[in-house]
Amino acid sequence: MKTAVRAGSICAAVLAVTMTAPAASAAGQAEPKAGASIATVDIKGVEVDKQATSETKQIIAADAGVAAAAANVCGSGYTVSVRAVRYSTYGTTYTWTNGKTTGDSYYDKPICAVFFNDTGAAHSMGIRLKDNYTSTPDTEDFGTYSSYAGPVYQNKGYCGQAYSYMKVGSQVVVDNYLTVGACN
Repeated sequence: MKTAVRAGSICAAVLAVTMTAPAASAAGQAEPKAGASIATVDIKGVEVDKQATSETKQIIAADAGVAAAAANVCGSGYTVSVRAVRYSTYGTTYTWTNGKTTGDSYYDKPICAVFFNDTGAAHSMGIRLKDNYTSTPDTEDFGTYSSYAGPVYQNKGYCGQAYSYMKVGSQVVVDNYLTVGACN
């Protein structure tokens, strides 16, 4: 049985982040080098990708303790919030990274995704994580959960997609994809 701890006071690991000088792409736009760290901002003790959406930053600011608990579900090292989306009163999907590059591209960063059940009752729900390569199989966790679905992981998931699903009774209330990171 999965349990999520909603913590009032969380000691979060802080990831020291520096940005390396970007290389120019063929289109003339700056593109980060492989191995470059993600630039972050601190929101109430939670490190958030500087390029995260304003919605993500608002969700983290509204309840940093819950966001930190979501990171704890992902495990050691997943301390940088990449994206968060709240689906009305039904659930919230969080994606996290450890910021390390696992491939040839800056965007080849490991991602963890968790879909929290905010209803307080068990429902059919799930999370699926797709990385940014078509040859990699999706990872998923679907079932009946009262706390959360996941965690699911991809080694090169920063530019991937997370799919969240929830059914309450016979009605599908969450059926949504989100892009994980700030990708061009």
